[in-house]
Amino acid sequence: MSTQGAESSPPPGLSLMDEPQVITEIDTYYGLLIGITCLNDTEVWTRGNGKIMRLYNLHGKQVKSIETKSGNDPGDITVTRNGDLVYADNKDRTVNIVKNKTIEMVIKLRKWKPDRVCSTSCGDLLVFMVSDDDKQAKVVRYSGSTEKQTIQYSDKRQPLLPSGDTNIKHICENRNQDVCVSDYDAGAVVVFDQAGKLRFRYTGPPPITKESACSDPYKRTFLPAGITTDSQSRILIVNYHDQFIHIIDTDGRFLRYIDNCKFCAPWGLCVDSKDNLFVAERGTRKLKKIRYCM
Repeated sequence: MSTQGAESSPPPGLSLMDEPQVITEIDTYYGLLIGITCLNDTEVWTRGNGKIMRLYNLHGKQVKSIETKSGNDPGDITVTRNGDLVYADNKDRTVNIVKNKTIEMVIKLRKWKPDRVCSTSCGDLLVFMVSDDDKQAKVVRYSGSTEKQTIQYSDKRQPLLPSGDTNIKHICENRNQDVCVSDYDAGAVVVFDQAGKLRFRYTGPPPITKESACSDPYKRTFLPAGITTDSQSRILIVNYHDQFIHIIDTDGRFLRYIDNCKFCAPWGLCVDSKDNLFVAERGTRKLKKIRYCM
């Protein structure tokens, strides 16, 4: 999940570059780099396969680190608009906030496990969770520890976020307050409005011609992982299958790929206030800063 900690004014309308550029590469200390979230324009929180969450600056220096209270691996991380780190603990069934190195439990679940967490522009937390038997999934909006909204079923009582083999999903909020969920098992990005109504599903760009669809089947497989949004309400999504980043507009229309940056198993994404993209690579354990608009 990704959000911006420090409040800042969005940049003026930035157009997409024809050739995105890798600006910075940072080596991390994880065996496997999984998730990232921007604290500000110069520092990024990271998580990997271990109990330690690390804050890096753009020079590659570890600024600080914090261990989860339980000793479990964090399931996800986000940063509040006040700059506090929040993490989900799937095994402990909790969502926790870090304030001045003190960890406070915000949410404690029963019969559900928090997998992903996102801080919203109004200060709420969006928590994606799955049931203990892994057969149900939902997104719950919290104000502090109080439930405000649940996104689970359509008007016809059909599950909006069906559970899958892996239950790998990522979540973020767009600037128009849409809730965006990438569903790895379903091969789709599912977008809801602020009221929790389904707006659209994105399953990859349509083929330009029948010939292009047949000649390049590799690019047609869509396995969405990390997801984030920028100041123009564009949605950026990792396609883990082809190692590309897909960029779509606020209504789900495909805009372009980022396919020239030689990603190696990209997974987590976040965007800073200047619309620079940060990509967490599982394959290299590197954090890459990408300029994709100007």
